[in-house]
Amino acid sequence: MARVLHISEFTKGGIETHLNEVLTYQSGRHDIYLMASEQNSSPDTLQISRDRLTLYPYKRKPAYFVQAIKAIHRTVKEFNPDIVHVHGTFAGVFLRTLFFFKSRRPIVIYNAHGWAFLMDIKPWKQRIFALVEKTLALRTDYIINISKHEYNMAMHYGLPARKSGIVYNGVSDTTPSNTTPFETESDRINLLYVGRFDRQKGFDLLLEVFNEHKFKNVSLYLVGDTVLEAVDYHFPENTVKLGWVDNSQIDRYMNACDAVIIPSRWEGFGIVAIEALRNKKPVIASNRGALPEIIKDGVNGYVFDFENKSELAGIINRLDKDTLAAMGQAGLDIFQEKFHSNQMNSQIERLYEDAMHNRKRLKPVFGP
Repeated sequence: MARVLHISEFTKGGIETHLNEVLTYQSGRHDIYLMASEQNSSPDTLQISRDRLTLYPYKRKPAYFVQAIKAIHRTVKEFNPDIVHVHGTFAGVFLRTLFFFKSRRPIVIYNAHGWAFLMDIKPWKQRIFALVEKTLALRTDYIINISKHEYNMAMHYGLPARKSGIVYNGVSDTTPSNTTPFETESDRINLLYVGRFDRQKGFDLLLEVFNEHKFKNVSLYLVGDTVLEAVDYHFPENTVKLGWVDNSQIDRYMNACDAVIIPSRWEGFGIVAIEALRNKKPVIASNRGALPEIIKDGVNGYVFDFENKSELAGIINRLDKDTLAAMGQAGLDIFQEKFHSNQMNSQIERLYEDAMHNRKRLKPVFGP
């Protein structure tokens, strides 16, 4: 058993799903704690007791960065963990900056949950972000990549191969429910979008396609909202905004619809995709990031070229319920084989064991 401190910038969205899977698995195996920001984190839905959860004041603004590093320093000093498992780019920067000039530190496991240098930004910014990651990798024991795409690009940008590996995200089984949270029309194709209403998720592209083509026999249900900043979108008549939904209820929303749509501009992984497969729902996904590793075109969904809006429109126009149902069953088989949380948690556990074995001495980092 190890004392493990998980640190995340915030937990709202897919990161909460991932954390809850990991925390639930580790609760009987390790002495675990979680630290996250007050902004966009929900103590009520995180699978950890309040006395093991530390929330720090934070906004994604430079004025708060030093405060975040200080708060992390205090927490690490208080808990004296054997392992710090850090989630996300900003939390990774804060934590490893703190350790950069310290000769003694806990084991650091780092998962960016989507590399910043793969965002849709200017090439010079990508190179700077990659340089920062290469530098901070010096104070990292293991780097988790959440897809083959992420791993290959990390190698392209020069991150250390000997510290890097691939662990696909996973989710556990769900309990079937006969109740649906809203009514749908049986003679229409009902699509579901789940996620932030922002550029990364391709939300602007999705609305553009629906505004341009109308899709008279299709309804689009939207779970989520803006997170970091408000954007004024024009919503077509055949869309229904449902707001944020507790993750424990997301399966009911998926079961109400025929398919899930993920039009991401960039995507480290896409937990929503494997949640859909778990619920026997096919996925219409862009060809970005790890999505083509999860969705096989024509098997458990459709993959479209993000740069070709007409391709997405053509897919939506051709949808039929019988084909979608057959794809859903194929998707469940793929989920059980590759994306169940059992595989993910077993791999993380082996990383912990390897790291503890390789660390020659485990002494208090901030102790006397």
